[in-house]
Amino acid sequence: MIAALAAAASLAAAAVAQNAQAPESLLPPGFGEPVAPPPAARPSGAVVQPLPSAPLDLPAVEPSPSPTPTPTPPSDEELAQYEMPLFARRSLARVGPIGLGEGGVPANAFGSADGGYLEGLMRRLSAPLPSRWLSIALRRALLSRVDTPAGLDGADFAAERGWLLLRMGESVAARSVLQSVDTADATPKYRQVAMQAMLATGDPAGLCPLTDGAGDSERAWILARAMCAALVNAEGGAKPLIDAARRKRIASGIDLALAQKVIGAGLNSRQAVTIEWDPVVQLTTWRFGLATATGVAIPDELYRTVGPQVTGWRALAPAIPIGDRANAAETAAAMGVVSNAALVDLYAALDAAEDTPSTLGAIASDLRAAYVGADVATRLRALTQLWDGVETSQARYARLILTARAAARVRPTDGKPQADRIVAAMLSAGLDRTAQRWRGQVEEGSDAWALLELSDPDATTRVSYNAVASYAGAGETDAKRKLLFAGLAGLGRLSPQEIESGAEALSVPIGAANSWTRALDRAVNERQPATVLLLAGIGMQAPSWRQVPPATLYRIVAALRAVGLGGEARMIAAEALSRI
Repeated sequence: MIAALAAAASLAAAAVAQNAQAPESLLPPGFGEPVAPPPAARPSGAVVQPLPSAPLDLPAVEPSPSPTPTPTPPSDEELAQYEMPLFARRSLARVGPIGLGEGGVPANAFGSADGGYLEGLMRRLSAPLPSRWLSIALRRALLSRVDTPAGLDGADFAAERGWLLLRMGESVAARSVLQSVDTADATPKYRQVAMQAMLATGDPAGLCPLTDGAGDSERAWILARAMCAALVNAEGGAKPLIDAARRKRIASGIDLALAQKVIGAGLNSRQAVTIEWDPVVQLTTWRFGLATATGVAIPDELYRTVGPQVTGWRALAPAIPIGDRANAAETAAAMGVVSNAALVDLYAALDAAEDTPSTLGAIASDLRAAYVGADVATRLRALTQLWDGVETSQARYARLILTARAAARVRPTDGKPQADRIVAAMLSAGLDRTAQRWRGQVEEGSDAWALLELSDPDATTRVSYNAVASYAGAGETDAKRKLLFAGLAGLGRLSPQEIESGAEALSVPIGAANSWTRALDRAVNERQPATVLLLAGIGMQAPSWRQVPPATLYRIVAALRAVGLGGEARMIAAEALSRI
């Protein structure tokens, strides 16, 4: 069943389950209780109880009700109380789906930062970010149940967070943030972003609660009303609405056809719409969302007309067949959108399927061998084939994520020739303590040694600058040496004197100040971890790790560590070496 109907069905099922679990009656007092016998005497004009049966030889007399004044129509506020009781309405003072115990940041993580300032940071942040681990940390902050900053409406602030998450490729997270706000509190900005989120998750039925308050002049909402009329089998149906939209030329071509396709999936619909992509030269959110909801395959060439954030949406869309999502899922993993566990599950499903394409089947087979191969040599050979089977740096890092837990099963005594990539794979999924088993088993000055120094969660000793200077990791040694120095300095693993001398020797201007560093320092001093994460994203505005200056890495790592995000700081520092 298409995503739209699945969503509607899930809502209905949830409502039924809720009613089944409720111990108290949802009906007014007296309903469902035994009926008391009629009283012997009745006040004049009473109409609460039915009259006794009349004798057979006399006509029954209906009582004349007492006249009552014309009732005053209820206000919008009164109606809202019936739709959502006051005790059930959620406050806009603190909005977000996850709390501190669920991996979120504290409610006061933005501190006293001005709301307009935070909105400006979110809008300026170009996403996706080059760092997987910074993206993961920022996603958690944006999902968190945090205090609404002064000067902002809570729904508008949720919309800003959702819009940034959408640009990061985090369609599901964006929708979750938006659904933390009651629809009665929706603002124009909220509705605008909510439409994007529902389409990005391939769920036009999610628009239905918001259609009543949407403007009549907005074309997308006019079509949304028609789709919702079909999905809920509203009286009159969708035909008059869609006919009016066609007459007014609200939409045409592929956009109108896709809306009709959704309408055709509604109850009692007899429409059958064929979608032709040949005239289409640009994929839009509308086209992605409705095509995904109705199971219409989007040509690969159209995916090349959109930004990388759509790769994340595509990877997270359950309505798209897993074979069509595999490549997108690997890219999304490198972006921080898809986890190691989800990626492994996807390939496990492909391995079990009968119609898996041969290329994907070979990857799934290698992954299975990497986990449960007959011997160490078989497992290492499978890991090597997976790592060497791709060409781009992003794809190579995605394969490290895919194989992280398989690599963790290799003992240091068995995998020394592949130590660099085995350690990098484990750290790509945050297995820092497991990776530390390799400490003392790898060659000093190698990539594995550098990664272990950066990621050590229990480090109590400092690294000498001489060790940094002698680092000779594979690849771009000079660039990696600077990143190693920046990471260790930011983590406090070098003495102040060695930081100063190392910065001069390697030409890493860690002491340079500008408006960004001053803003970062201010957020650190005011203990605002969520603001620090936003500013870290602002500082990392680059297409890849190769364009991230070592001094920027130093500032980001030091700031995260200073506000209690030391684990994220270590993973970002290690990631820098793994991805260039």
